Amino acid sequence: MSKNRFEDNLKKIDEIIERLENAELSLDESVAEYETAMKLLKDASDTLKEAEGKIFQVTEGKTEEIKE
Repeated sequence: MSKNRFEDNLKKIDEIIERLENAELSLDESVAEYETAMKLLKDASDTLKEAEGKIFQVTEGKTEEIKE
């Protein structure tokens, strides 16, 4: 996932939160917005886990080089 997509997802989540906080949506609309936000949040979380894995690999590689 690209950085722009990650940031776009966070922006969309913020927009959904605003709409939900304004309480101008029907219950069905609120549930639909919530579902969308949860999908975006999972996508963002997956991206962070992937980045964490890459950082761990780089860090472990550097640690091994230092030990040698």
